Amino acid sequence: MRLLLDTHVLIWWAAADDRVHPVVRAQIEDGANEVLVSAVTIWEMETKAQAGRLIAPADAIEMLPVWGFIPLAVTVHHARLAAHLDQHHRDPFDRILIAQAQIEDAVLVTADRALDAYPGARLPADGGRAS
Repeated sequence: MRLLLDTHVLIWWAAADDRVHPVVRAQIEDGANEVLVSAVTIWEMETKAQAGRLIAPADAIEMLPVWGFIPLAVTVHHARLAAHLDQHHRDPFDRILIAQAQIEDAVLVTADRALDAYPGARLPADGGRAS
């Protein structure tokens, strides 16, 4: 299975935060699964950290290979699909992740229930607990 981590999931992972449900953690750690991290995730983390809205892990890029995660570039196809998605969610970072998950045939690992309005597979990072 291909998993695409939402930004908050990568932050939780880096902090060993227990908001990543044990079952989801096991899926991410399963070597049979490919775990993708979008370039847009790094962009979002750095943008929000610069604005003082979150504390981003300083070594996230360097840790991707250590964790066995695969960087995923944003392509023109991802951008075009994101622009044409229904307006259920206006966050451009999330819209790119939705488009990438659809095009890359990946399961989006997220706790953001608003993204459930879009077609595609989701894995609730928090195990389905209320947000």
